[in-house]
Amino acid sequence: MPSSPGSRRSPASTTSVAGASSRSGSAVEVFLVALRLGLTSFGGPVAHLGYFRHEYVERRGWLTDAEYADTVALCQALPGPASSQVGIAIGTARAGYLGGVGAWLGFTLPSALALAAFALLLGDFDVSASGWIHGLLIAAVAVVAQAVWGMSRSLAPDPERVALAVAAAAALLMAPSAWMQILVLSAAGAYGWIRWHHLDVAASAVAPVEARYRRLAPLWLALLVLLVLGLNLARVSTATDSLAAMAEVSARAGSLVFGGGHVVLPLLEEGFVPRWLSADEFLAGYGAAQAVPGPLFTFSAYLGAKGAGPVGAVVALAAIFTPSLLLVWGVGPYWDRLRSLRSVRAALRGVNAGVVGLLAAALYSPVITSAIGGVGDAALAILCGALLIVWRRPPWLVVLVATVGGALITL
Repeated sequence: MPSSPGSRRSPASTTSVAGASSRSGSAVEVFLVALRLGLTSFGGPVAHLGYFRHEYVERRGWLTDAEYADTVALCQALPGPASSQVGIAIGTARAGYLGGVGAWLGFTLPSALALAAFALLLGDFDVSASGWIHGLLIAAVAVVAQAVWGMSRSLAPDPERVALAVAAAAALLMAPSAWMQILVLSAAGAYGWIRWHHLDVAASAVAPVEARYRRLAPLWLALLVLLVLGLNLARVSTATDSLAAMAEVSARAGSLVFGGGHVVLPLLEEGFVPRWLSADEFLAGYGAAQAVPGPLFTFSAYLGAKGAGPVGAVVALAAIFTPSLLLVWGVGPYWDRLRSLRSVRAALRGVNAGVVGLLAAALYSPVITSAIGGVGDAALAILCGALLIVWRRPPWLVVLVATVGGALITL
């Protein structure tokens, strides 16, 4: 598959994330940047979006805040792990299809390897109550707060869009669910279209769509359909505890949830317990998943390793993420074509303000509510926020300070 060699522009058509500030890069470059994020991005999918914005928008300038919000909005509307899909989209825009794979591998491998090793070597060890894990949650407070503040300045710069963001946050706090996220962003888009469709709203600078990449989009969607049908056929024609059955359970979980994160847990528990592991082993693995960076969907590597060793880890991990990869590549080009329309650009003005509200709501719940339990936690969160926002220290240093601080508070 082409990956934009030489001076040729990368396939920005795959998503809406190729801005004027972005230049073509290599898949190795994307992999290394994503690997850094995979080693340091703690705190769940919303915190990941904060880490991504710091790295891709602020630090590297691969895309603008508006382009980043467009990408977040698209991935929130797709089933699967939203933060991983955002990374795949950015990697694909940067370095073609190989860049998308590199972004997924870099962000996924650290936690997947750690959880698979935990399943094989330390499966009975409970790390969920450790103080340093609590510190990681506090670090996420600072990271998400920085993302909300930074994105609000560019995506909600006037009182009307601030009000739209506040309304979106209030709705999500009153009725938190993945479906409510989609409903709120849709309502924000409808408001934007009604309010601003008569204006010539400027579009984010994007590279021209290359026809050969758009023509491949139906292929990825067709492969997704064949994957789902093939895994279902394999499941019914093999043993209930076969690798094919494990792949089907994992792919189904990766295809049916919106927003990612903890939403996938009920589907994984239903599919894996007690077929491949006990309820206690499932909970022990979930505790370990809280201690590692990267996407929670890599919990599937733990489940697969428990059920069928290293091969099971690879099968479960690949199966849960493949639908997301195919969806980003299959839907992205059509999204790029739609956003060239004036009415859609007006709607995106409202959607982007809604994204700010979505992150603001998530900053309170579950980020703050799960991390701040007393004065010590609040003081550590303020310190981390000052390090990140005021003194502009790198996220890895904030994570280190929060880890040590969380351990000391627990003692």
